[in-house]
Amino acid sequence: MTNHMRKLKLQVQLSVDGFVGGPQGEMDWLEWNWDENIKQYVLDLTRPVDTIVLGRKLAEGFIPAWQSRLSDPHTADDFARKMVETPKVIFTRTLDQSVWENAVLAKGDLITEITRLKHQKGGDIIAYGGATFVSSLLRAGLIDEYFLFVNPVAIGKGLSIFHELDRKLNFRLIEAQPFDCGIVVLHYVVR
Repeated sequence: MTNHMRKLKLQVQLSVDGFVGGPQGEMDWLEWNWDENIKQYVLDLTRPVDTIVLGRKLAEGFIPAWQSRLSDPHTADDFARKMVETPKVIFTRTLDQSVWENAVLAKGDLITEITRLKHQKGGDIIAYGGATFVSSLLRAGLIDEYFLFVNPVAIGKGLSIFHELDRKLNFRLIEAQPFDCGIVVLHYVVR
């Protein structure tokens, strides 16, 4: 019996200069002119995923947004269904109960909670943010695979997920995949 640990993947949108959001978390710089190829890439990336981890701040926008996409026949697709139906774990120090379906709260120590999740049976775990939450995961060395969606834009200043690193993080490149919309996905594992 091998002790198989679940992988924690990070899928995050970045600007060329390394920001995940504007100074106030603005996302108006994102490239959304996605063709079938990049949509397929993301579907393949999320197929083995059966748990989503989010920080509370992101969850408040993320969960309702995907629920409304799924309930609208024009935007309901496989991906919206995946986002809504996949069980979520929301990391919070402020909430006492989850107000969302398919979502439970994790209020304990980040490293303990994520390690416990990784030891449970199941498929991959994916983290989508926000910046503070992801930067804590990064700092604690909890992320196994990085999927950095680098958008063809520089925004000058904003929210970083790397600014709290207290040591160098060396990556091994698995794949660099350019798409027609100008996004390049960099797939790394930690070396």
